Amino acid sequence: MVRQFILFWVIFGLSACRPVQTIEQVQIKGSDSEVAVVMALAESFMNHEHRVSVSVKGGGSGSGIAALLNGKTDIANSSRDMSVKELEMAAARSIRPVPVVFAEDVLVFILHPSLQIRTLTLEQLAGIYRGDIRNWKEVGGPDREISLYGRQSNSGTYVYLRENILKAEYSSKVKGMNGTAQIVEAIKQDRGGIGYVSLGYVQHGGKPSAGISVIRIGSGEGVSPLDASAVASGLYPLKRPLYHFLNGPARGKLAAFLRFERSEQGKAIIRESGYIPVELPLALAPGAEVSSMAQPVYAK
Repeated sequence: MVRQFILFWVIFGLSACRPVQTIEQVQIKGSDSEVAVVMALAESFMNHEHRVSVSVKGGGSGSGIAALLNGKTDIANSSRDMSVKELEMAAARSIRPVPVVFAEDVLVFILHPSLQIRTLTLEQLAGIYRGDIRNWKEVGGPDREISLYGRQSNSGTYVYLRENILKAEYSSKVKGMNGTAQIVEAIKQDRGGIGYVSLGYVQHGGKPSAGISVIRIGSGEGVSPLDASAVASGLYPLKRPLYHFLNGPARGKLAAFLRFERSEQGKAIIRESGYIPVELPLALAPGAEVSSMAQPVYAK
């Protein structure tokens, strides 16, 4: 009994002397197009950095940027650039947004397979989502009313499509879904449906998910978003950057996470998730700021 009592106090004393390990928290919020791939990156990062806990939430690019402007997140995920109004709000609140492109995405239009339509032009897609084209027979399909699926207005993809393809407002008949996965499931159930999603939501092992058709874009045979060489060469027209926005240069745990994304392991996770890693070299010494990370250049 005496020996057990002594052993208890020896163990208790050793535990009391052990330094308490502080877990650093990183909050990431925003783009629904990015949430799955960033969660995969965060999980792998935490396997190496046990002193850092990374929380990743979706909600849309607009929600992520609003959280950054309100000091509620460390990183805002966004599938679009910040607007002039958002930059003015940041300046008024002494927030200095630093954009970091960590991957590239391909925007994909999907249909119900029964429509038997394989190719559409950008002009036809714009006409469909503006509401100018309302029946599939107007673009070579069956006599069937078109059902439109998209995201809510806080989505970066919603804004990207409106500004780069529609160049006008959406039809009032577009069903605004809360998440991209919901669009995929809706198309599987709707014989007249069309929706737009990130490539990572429809491609598994280089092939589209069952129950949907992926549209080729252009005249004639068009170009498939599943053709990696066509996407890399720019033949497929809807490739876009995926951003992180931070408040000022990244240091410490944030810089470590961004470096992990540019590592070979991080780039492999990005590819496995259906996205395109940024291949520009990372030439930063440990401890350096990440505001000077090499970035791809995109036309405005």
